[in-house]
Parts: sequence; C-alpha cells; structure tokens
Amino acid sequence: MSIQDVYQAVVDFDEDAMDDLILKELDNGTDIQQLLQEGLIAPMDYIGKQFSEGELFVPEMLMAAQTMKKGLVILKPKLGAGGSASSGTIVIGTVKGDLHDIGKNLVGMMLEGGGFEVIDLGVDVEPMAFVEAAKKNSAKIVGLSALLTTTMPAMEETVSAIKESGLEVKTMVGGAPVTQAFADKIGASGYSEDAPGAVELARKLML
Repeated sequence: MSIQDVYQAVVDFDEDAMDDLILKELDNGTDIQQLLQEGLIAPMDYIGKQFSEGELFVPEMLMAAQTMKKGLVILKPKLGAGGSASSGTIVIGTVKGDLHDIGKNLVGMMLEGGGFEVIDLGVDVEPMAFVEAAKKNSAKIVGLSALLTTTMPAMEETVSAIKESGLEVKTMVGGAPVTQAFADKIGASGYSEDAPGAVELARKLML
C-alpha cells in the first residue's frame, strides 16, 4: 500500500477502494499533508489536464471528483486537528434566478480537490448572500455561476455588491454564456471556461 495506490484510485474512479486505502495510509503513519497533496490533489490536477486535452469528458471528471471527495471526507477532520492550512476559502454559488448546478458542483469538487475550503451556497443566490457568506467565512474568492443569459445581469449585480461592501475579495465567473469579455465588462477578477481552469485561476487569484 502506498500514496500511489490512493492516486491511482482517483484516476481509476475507484470510489469503493478509497476508504480502505486512506485509512491504511493513516494507520501506517503517512503524513496527512503529503497524503492530501500527492494522493488526492495531484491526481485531480492530472484529471484536469486530461480534460483540457480532450482525453476525458465531464462524466469522467465527475467520477474522479467524487472518488477524491470520498477520501477528503476522511482526511478533513485530521487536517483540522493537525493544523494544516487549506489553500484558502472560496464561496461559490449559482446567481439569483438560475437553478442550474451541475457545472457549479463540478467546479466546487475540483476546487476541493485543489486544496481549497469551499462554501457552496447552492442555486438562486441573492447578491447580498454572497457578500455575507464571504464576510462570515473570511473568503478570499467568490465564484459565480450562471447558465442562462437572462441571469447574467445578476452576476454583474453580485460583483458590484461585493465591491461596494468594501471586502477585499476577488471574484471569478463562469458558465455556458459567460465569456472573458463579459467578465471584463462587469469587473470580475477572473473568468474560466471549465472546472480545471477554475482551479488554476483560483490559485493565481490567491497569490
């Protein structure tokens, strides 16, 4: 048994094996931070690269993310106990008027796989709810999702509300109708067209 087995379980979408593999590594005294970085985060980076290159598609990415999340559930309490810091806290949600969540959920899982603490507010989220959640959780980034062109104005309202709140919080936006040009127009800090890109973007915005 080794961290490589954990890594491979994520790449193979072997959700059933994950609990045993993680628990065995913990029993063996494997460093928790190393287990997180090399066993769970590294394979998600690999999966993201495969997706970007057209080798894998959304269903496979979801399966890998689900497998990774199963391992993360066991590790999270231990990470807190060990004082290991996450990469930062990100609040995400689908904006007011929009009930779509598959893309948002995938981004959330990929961000967790990237080592971030994710606060998911769900769908149909009011602008001030993002502001309040960012304040309450000391978030560094707020991620906004929209699938309908009709709800894109709510994205702009939310970015404005966050700026007007005076919080030092970056905003990242995404979703099928969203473009880099739109992100620039509404003053968002960044835009990504897919989940792996969102992880890269979040890492840059945290710097």
